[in-house]
Amino acid sequence: MNDETPAQVPGDQARPPLVPEAEVLAEARRRSRRSFIGLGLAGLAGLGGWGWLLSRPNDAGIPQPLRKVLDANSRLTSAYYKQTRLAPEFPRSRARMPRKNGKAGLKTALDPAAWRLQVKDFATGRTQEFSLADIQALPRVEMTTELKCIEGWSTVVNWTGARFSDFLARYPLAARTGQPADPQNPAANLAPYVDIRTPDEEYFVGLDMPSALHPQTLLCYEMNGQPLTDGHGAPLRLVTPLKYGIKHIKRIGSIAFADTRPKDYWAELGYDWDAGH
Repeated sequence: MNDETPAQVPGDQARPPLVPEAEVLAEARRRSRRSFIGLGLAGLAGLGGWGWLLSRPNDAGIPQPLRKVLDANSRLTSAYYKQTRLAPEFPRSRARMPRKNGKAGLKTALDPAAWRLQVKDFATGRTQEFSLADIQALPRVEMTTELKCIEGWSTVVNWTGARFSDFLARYPLAARTGQPADPQNPAANLAPYVDIRTPDEEYFVGLDMPSALHPQTLLCYEMNGQPLTDGHGAPLRLVTPLKYGIKHIKRIGSIAFADTRPKDYWAELGYDWDAGH
């Protein structure tokens, strides 16, 4: 070895030869073209699938394949539902003010003092009126549960009101024989559904009777220790924590009972009628 011969570093012989820059750029172009073609084909497949979905016949406002998914979800939540299944409750200290979210049914000015809840007797068809004091005279129930929105957010809220089941036990309006509603031993001729609407009927929800009689379903008049505000449904709203917030109708104006499933505001727009979680 002389001064002009560089010393060989151990491991040099194992290193692969350097690839010329031109070959590197050519390979990068080939890979870019393959990626572009692959992404393009995937995009076309996605568009084709979406086009096929939109071309399907509509069922209650949405394409049939999507309706089948919602119906499957409805069957699942119905099968999972039990009177003994309760939504989790939280310490009162965790309660926060939820979003108002939605003005349907709340746009018309309302005098709380003049407000009356109108309930149609399932047996006679006659309508009875109840004041807020009538509701507040029922056993007072307080619970802190999670309000879950179908948009994906949730808030822990403290609610105070009367159980819907206590209302129907005190005022037996839901059975054709006039029997008080008993969640543990429901009358054979108890209405299977409940139709609840705002005073202007702009917002409306339907409930199956077992959900209405669930021990956590409240006719609610206070939130986080204060009377309801207009934006949160004063003077009376529904709270049913095993269902998404779209079922928690604000500013209840009327209640009726039905043999067939009543219309529901968001179900009319393509959402799951049961809206359980």
